[in-house]
Amino acid sequence: MVKIKTSEEPKKRDYIFAVGKRKSAIARVRLYEDIKSVPEGLEKIQKGDIFINSKKIGKVYLDKVSQAVYNEPFRITNTQEKYVLTIKTVGGGKKGQLSAIVHGVSRALSLLDPKNRAILKKGGFLTRDARVRERRKVGMGGKARRKRQSPKR
Repeated sequence: MVKIKTSEEPKKRDYIFAVGKRKSAIARVRLYEDIKSVPEGLEKIQKGDIFINSKKIGKVYLDKVSQAVYNEPFRITNTQEKYVLTIKTVGGGKKGQLSAIVHGVSRALSLLDPKNRAILKKGGFLTRDARVRERRKVGMGGKARRKRQSPKR
């Protein structure tokens, strides 16, 4: 039998953790309110910086449309340039990961302040988009919905 020490209190985190998902992409988001608590190893850190897999978000998502998409939760909650975020993404493609990032950031902002939850919920940012690729069925000729060609006319 294993004894568990109950006298130790759980370590208080310096960040708010949230997970966002879309298709097969997963984004693990850490939202830091204080710059001093951000782990070392990243470039020069300022308020408002977002890091994806240890790279600045501007180097990963270059186009203006993507930038508008990932900034939208901050814009509608009026929290631009207030926090530092580190995000780890796994699986899926760039667009799926971007949607997972937006979902994770929205969850983190809603955990931070309950007032943000109502705003983000109304904007549809807290709803997980559950659409996934349809699986391939046996005997369908290689595709999910394709039917085999009939040999008789």
